Amino acid sequence: MSVPTITLNDGITIPQLGFGTWQVPADEAEKAVSTALEAGFRHIDTAAIYGNEEGVGRALAASGLDRKDLFVTTKLWNDAHHADDARKAIETSLSKLGLDHVDLYLIHWPANVKYGDAYVEAWNALQEFKSEGLTRSIGVSNFKTEHLDAIEGATPSVDQIEMHPSFNQASFRKVLADRGINPEAWSPLGQSKDLDTPVLADISRATGKSPAQVVIRWHLQIGNIVFPKSVTPSRIVENFDVFDFELSDDQIAAIDGLDRGNRIGGDPATADF
Repeated sequence: MSVPTITLNDGITIPQLGFGTWQVPADEAEKAVSTALEAGFRHIDTAAIYGNEEGVGRALAASGLDRKDLFVTTKLWNDAHHADDARKAIETSLSKLGLDHVDLYLIHWPANVKYGDAYVEAWNALQEFKSEGLTRSIGVSNFKTEHLDAIEGATPSVDQIEMHPSFNQASFRKVLADRGINPEAWSPLGQSKDLDTPVLADISRATGKSPAQVVIRWHLQIGNIVFPKSVTPSRIVENFDVFDFELSDDQIAAIDGLDRGNRIGGDPATADF
């Protein structure tokens, strides 16, 4: 089953479902990514701070897949926002991944509490990296409205933000849509309590799918780019098996109704790392 794609504001096409590698240990990354690629994933999301880019790169190289059939994202960490540091960072990431370019490069956090407005300098550097062919597309992660307002030049292609049923960011997704920025969901399944609700149990029974599959399907149908993470082979395969059913409008609305503003990660406006 082919994964649906989204055309970003710069014309680059991205698979809407990808495989996330946050908290995947370095020594497990190669096996997990290889399993994901075998299951059908072609979009892999990693980051410098994850410490697993080398394992990801080994899996990509061993897959035998054409580079043009893969979509690889990595991210610039907070302590490398100045231009020279940013250049060293992307070069290091490319070396670890064994690639001459990535498909999407993101500023991981604005980190303005600790580093002030250095993320603006980082954004200018990313535009240079794109023009040089080091990355095909550029975007941001964990940026709020005030951070988007502060950067100038090309509009980010995506904003990767925390989104799951109990923190669905509906109002901010509209802000992004109005700016032509596509939302990407990190921690898309939330915590276990997000999946353990009567609403999802009912939809799971009705569709014959697991609560996790239902939530992934919800993300896809509301337009999010989403990358669930697992190191368990059966779960990785299950997370890709979401294209043989659709949620009804009522089911979508019921999951929308689970929003409680329950943020798991730090607030980008106050994060001090």
